[in-house]
Amino acid sequence: MPLNLIRVVLADDHPIILLGLKSLLGRSPDIDVVGMAGDGLEALSLINELCPHIAVLDLTMPKLGGIGLARRLKEEGSSTKVIALTAHEDISYLRQLLEFGMGGYVLKRSASDDLPRAIRAVHGGGVYVDPVMAGGMFGGGGARLQSLPSSSLAELSEREAEVLQLTALGHSNKSIATQLNVGVKTVETYKARAMDKLGFRSRVEIVRYAAYRGWLDQN
Repeated sequence: MPLNLIRVVLADDHPIILLGLKSLLGRSPDIDVVGMAGDGLEALSLINELCPHIAVLDLTMPKLGGIGLARRLKEEGSSTKVIALTAHEDISYLRQLLEFGMGGYVLKRSASDDLPRAIRAVHGGGVYVDPVMAGGMFGGGGARLQSLPSSSLAELSEREAEVLQLTALGHSNKSIATQLNVGVKTVETYKARAMDKLGFRSRVEIVRYAAYRGWLDQN
């Protein structure tokens, strides 16, 4: 077995789906399912206990839904990256999760083909969005970005672009500061300056911009 396995916790309130996902991922020699949970609170406990690289979460679980769980993990500063696995083809869910630094969004109907790929992409530092959802999320954003003056796209400094890319990939200001060897306040300044130049007000717009620029795939 590979030494550097991607450790994954699965959470879904349907036991049959959990077993199916475990079987699916068991065919990937680089992925190790270290725990499974049937509700959000159980998943939170497992994630805190096992510190997996990736948590694959259903959005509509009892006790604590996937969006609430993603929010809790972000508030607690968890290093575990979140992939939503859901039947919901609703852009509003995707937007909420992007705001919480989500790593991936995979539709259940595409899981057999896309979930292992999404896990590898997110573990490698990228963001994976199901192509069906990406078309709705990023298509209109690309048109908006293309309508910006070329000078607006070009006037970001190298450091401002780095900060926006890392923000889009789900890193906190503190994490970005550590990676770039600058202060947190400096990161906040770069981000605010870049967002002001581009006229952005939310992380969703940053992620859309990053997708347009091809920044989300680091592999």
